[in-house]
Amino acid sequence: MAIEFHQFQCLSDNFGVLAHDSGSGATASLDAPEAGPILAALAEKGWTLTDIWLTHHHFDHIGAVEELKAHFPEAKIVGARKDAHRLPPLDQAVSEGDLARLGQGDAQVFETPGHTLGHLAYYFEAENVVVVGDTLFSLGCGRVMEGTMPMMHETLMRLANLPGETLVYCGHEYTQANARFALTVEPENPLLVERAAEVDGLRAKGAFTLPTSIALELETNPFLRAANPDLQKSLGMELADPVEVFTVLRERKNNF
Repeated sequence: MAIEFHQFQCLSDNFGVLAHDSGSGATASLDAPEAGPILAALAEKGWTLTDIWLTHHHFDHIGAVEELKAHFPEAKIVGARKDAHRLPPLDQAVSEGDLARLGQGDAQVFETPGHTLGHLAYYFEAENVVVVGDTLFSLGCGRVMEGTMPMMHETLMRLANLPGETLVYCGHEYTQANARFALTVEPENPLLVERAAEVDGLRAKGAFTLPTSIALELETNPFLRAANPDLQKSLGMELADPVEVFTVLRERKNNF
């Protein structure tokens, strides 16, 4: 049986995501932004929390761990070995290439530094799903807060090389704001223009814009298109090194 994913809002713009293996009943909370919505989602689905998998140490991704553990004291906390000193106490410290097991299923652990140095993504290959925290966003990417621009670009290119049908669960509902920025740097991209209009329609109805897909991001997300000649031309950076283009894009977004 494939792992089922359930997404819901936490805090003001965070997403909670539950991953459930129906064969074993195991359920993981992928990050822990806010206990109330996570507990409500578990009750709605009739699932029991067995695991809490963390992508990085920022409080809006780990703030609910203590309360969740109070309700489910047997829940196993999984997180980055490199960040164990600034995460809640880990039951399993993982690194690049490890497998995080969920009942009868599993996810590959990717180290995805840039936003933070110890950031992780979880790739459920059998389900064509990747959970990326604050590294890749729909039509955007995370701020480079601890890493370097080349590091973040390399991380994003690794995610971009996943199969196009891979669904991407991001940490925040930022798509509409990201679309406004993307249109300033690639206004002639017809797929981006179409997608921005679709996003406006979804948000007007209060609907989520996630998950997205790798294929869709490759066509419309400027941070994955730093090597694209059309985007480079739009920036006046024809034949520039993609890392240089990415750096200009990220610095522009920082000040947008």
